[in-house]
Order: sequence, then structure tokens, then C-alpha cells
Amino acid sequence: MSDTATAPSEHARLEALAARLERALSRDQRELGKRLAGLRRRLKEGKPVDRAINDIESRLEASIAQRAARETALARWQTPAALNYPPELPVVERREDILAALAEHQIVVVAGETGSGKTTQLPKLCLEMGLGRNGLIGHTQPRRLAARSVAARLAEELETTLGETVGYQVRFNDTTGPSTLMKLMTDGILLAETQHDPDLSRYEAIIIDEAHERSLNIDFLLGYLKRLTARRPDLKIIITSATIDVERFSQHFAAQDGTPAPIVSVSGRNFPVETQYLPLVRDAEDEEDLSLQEGILRAVEELSVIEREKGWMQGPRDVLIFLPGEREIRATADTLRRAQLRDTEVLPLYARLSNEEQNRV
Repeated sequence: MSDTATAPSEHARLEALAARLERALSRDQRELGKRLAGLRRRLKEGKPVDRAINDIESRLEASIAQRAARETALARWQTPAALNYPPELPVVERREDILAALAEHQIVVVAGETGSGKTTQLPKLCLEMGLGRNGLIGHTQPRRLAARSVAARLAEELETTLGETVGYQVRFNDTTGPSTLMKLMTDGILLAETQHDPDLSRYEAIIIDEAHERSLNIDFLLGYLKRLTARRPDLKIIITSATIDVERFSQHFAAQDGTPAPIVSVSGRNFPVETQYLPLVRDAEDEEDLSLQEGILRAVEELSVIEREKGWMQGPRDVLIFLPGEREIRATADTLRRAQLRDTEVLPLYARLSNEEQNRV
């Protein structure tokens, strides 16, 4: 008598919980949905389920509350004015086209040269579209420094504190929290998450940035995400690339009917570039070669002369020097410091620097 009286009540509780699942975060919808299916089987077999139902009910309440809080936070970013789009960036000119492509397709390829604004503005477009309500907007970068600096820049543009709406995760450092809508990370971090969360259920959208670099991590992710789309039709994916291999990315992420993923092309920003070559010799009569560091020092000194002659001396200016490794970077920094160049600060940058030093750069 007692068993038959309680069984309908427990069955009704299970169905009531199932009806509320869609109001939970995406990760909990999947996990709790599987648990509810298991409890239905146990109930048919006459096994006790009351304690498990209580646990699911508690988890569901917490998840629904979290999603409601994310909706409230997201409401702040539903207008272009709130998102502070810089009008001078070419990607902002294609804002409507990108939003339309995202609304219609699961996967979009955005192609554009460096400086077009893809990295900083695409996550904001996701916010404007309402993504971030059911899960994170994941945004990958090839390097740790890029992940940290892009997160800091986005937080600055959105006028929020880093670690709240925008956070980042790199090796040994995670600034994300329950209120984070947008998460910057390295490709390796996202790839590692697939081991314990095969469906990447924490994410509602994923942006794979600089896909044209084609590192091993990026290639693994591109293959993994292609297979994941069938299981996660709700997951939005944006692939960004310079104008290299764009058609191949589009074909790789073709829909089941063979239709390639749409490509939105963004123009780059053009600046005048003048190329000059400086031979590594001391003078025309002396054929003795300069060392690499001596050649760099001479180039920096000659740039100062050119700047004065052409009237470029107003305001701060920068010289960017690319070198093959840490040893060359440190040697060049020492050479430039010893030269005591006027009004010049030397800032070496390499992977082994502490986070504090990298952030300073």
C-alpha cells in the first residue's frame, strides 16, 4: 500500500524536474538529464530513488539560479552602445553581417588581416547576440601572453574588472568565476578540458582565434569540434583566420548537406610602410661585419635620425624587434641599455618571464 502510494509521487517529481531542465545551465541540462533517465529506470525496477531525487532537485535549483544571474548580467550588454565598439575597426563595419551569419549557421569563419579587430570585437558580438546565458563564451589564443592581454583589453573596453564578466585561464592561473561570461584561454587549456568534459558542456560558444597558425593543438581542436557539432547543435563556433586557408576551413566545417561554412571577410587597416635594408658592415671601406646586436643598435640610432628629419618626434613612439630566441633577446636588451639611448625604455619579452613582467610589457 505504502509503496504504490509513494511511487506516483516520485514519478511526478521526476517529471516536474525534467520539465524545469531547460531553465538550467547547458552543462547541468546534460548531466542532470542523464541522471533523471537513470532514476526512471530504477523507479520501474522498484528501487529507492528519493535521496537521489532530493540531490538532483538541489542541483537544479542552484543551476537555475546561476542561469538567472547570468541573464541579468547579460542584459547589460544587449545594445551596441554598451559594448563600446570602436568605429575605426574594420570588423565593426561588418557587425550586422557577422551577427546574421551567426544567427543562421552553427559555424562561421571570419577572415581578416591583423589589425582588423577580430580578436577583441568578436566576443562582444557574441554578448550582443545573447550568447553566454547558458554557458561560457570560450575564446582561445595560441599563447599565454595573448590570452592574458586580450582578456585585460576586453575588460577595459567593457569597463569591468578582470575576473568578473571577462576572465582568463592559462597554466597555473585561473581568474574565472561563477559570474564570468567570457573566458580567454590557450588552445591547450581547451584541449585539456575535452578529457573530462567531452561535450564541452560548459560552453555556449567557442572562438578559435588565429587558426591559420596551425599548431598541433589547433589542428586537434579543429578536428574535435567538427565531430562535436553533431552532438552539440546548440554550440556556436567561430573560426578566425588571416586570409590563409580560409576556403579549407570553410570546407572542413561544411554542414551535413555539404554546404560550406559561411565566410565573412573583413578588410585590414592600411598604414604606410617603408622598407630599408641596413648591411651588417661598419662602413663602406671596412668590410668587417657587425654583430647582430651592433647592427640592431645602429638601426635604432638611425631611426631616431630619420624621425627627427621627417618630424615624427611628437609623442611616444616604439621600435619592435623580433629575435629568434631568449638568448638573443637578452643580449640585445643589454646592448641597448649600455648604449643609454635618450628617452628610451628597453622591455625584453620572452616566455620564461614572470607574469608580472609580461603584463608590464
